[in-house]
Amino acid sequence: MPRRFKALIALVTAVAIAATAAVTQASTAASKRTATAASKQTARAASPRTASLMLDFTPNAIHTGIYTALARHYDRRNGISLQVRIPGQSTDAVSLLSAGRVNFAILDIHDLAIADARGAKLVGIMAIEQRPLASVIAQPRFKSPKQLTGQTIGVTGDASDLAVLHSIVAGAGGDPAKLHTITIGFNAVPDLLSGRVAAATAFWNDEGVQLSHQKPPFHVFRVEDYGAPSYPELVVCATRSELQHYPSLARGVVRTLVDGYTYVLQHPLAGERALESQVSGLSAKAVSQQLAAELPAFLPAGGEGYGALEPAVLKAWANWELRFGIVKSKPDVARIFDSSFLPR
Repeated sequence: MPRRFKALIALVTAVAIAATAAVTQASTAASKRTATAASKQTARAASPRTASLMLDFTPNAIHTGIYTALARHYDRRNGISLQVRIPGQSTDAVSLLSAGRVNFAILDIHDLAIADARGAKLVGIMAIEQRPLASVIAQPRFKSPKQLTGQTIGVTGDASDLAVLHSIVAGAGGDPAKLHTITIGFNAVPDLLSGRVAAATAFWNDEGVQLSHQKPPFHVFRVEDYGAPSYPELVVCATRSELQHYPSLARGVVRTLVDGYTYVLQHPLAGERALESQVSGLSAKAVSQQLAAELPAFLPAGGEGYGALEPAVLKAWANWELRFGIVKSKPDVARIFDSSFLPR
């Protein structure tokens, strides 16, 4: 065989060997990349997903179930990492939700209705408690809301305050048109103790508990005792887009809170300790008194589980919301509430 053909054969063989080696090396690298990507995907799937939850107010006894869930790691058990955010004085939870800066927020049900009327696409997915927290707290000499006619009443300035005040006074047979109201913000306790106002709108589970221990005790008139339906005051909400894109995250948050509050219902003292251990500056006595008053309000009267959104109750609330002028058109209950994320 001529020398040049031997050289050509040797060259072709060398090229073939090199090509085979290159293909093998490329295949190995691709396999490693695939394995690495799969490993990262598995790690992401296994790691808890962060869910931010904005509270409605500074932490207090109503939030014991949330802090109990954190203390007992119920969020991790449900595949999420729950991050609780505490609002400041200027915090607008509706805006934060709409802008995607928080995943979930606890809203007053009236604020949810107002936000919906303004076009915000928010949805309530579970109740924190099952009773209105709004009330009118009156000086000891006023034994009925009817006696407040002609008196000076302090209101916070929130849109729902006048509705609550008018509902309570009208429900007792009084004339809401003859009330004189002044805006006092959230100073109900000092303004009542000083005698500046005859009564004030406030929460029965907070200021009401505090003032009921005065001597003589102040009178606390709850709105559901004077014609309002027993609607859930506080509701966990998210944007409709959030729920559509991340339904499993919503289920994880809801189940975490259900687990936390269910435990508190069975072990109230442990719930108090969980809250106090994570939030500094709380009065153990105040937390205990408030939680004792709130426990009966955590479960619905119809016997459903914690967090339930009862259609009949919400429909009655929607009628009341319109009747007392909080919104100009009746809230669409089917649109702004979704109970499908609750455990079955």
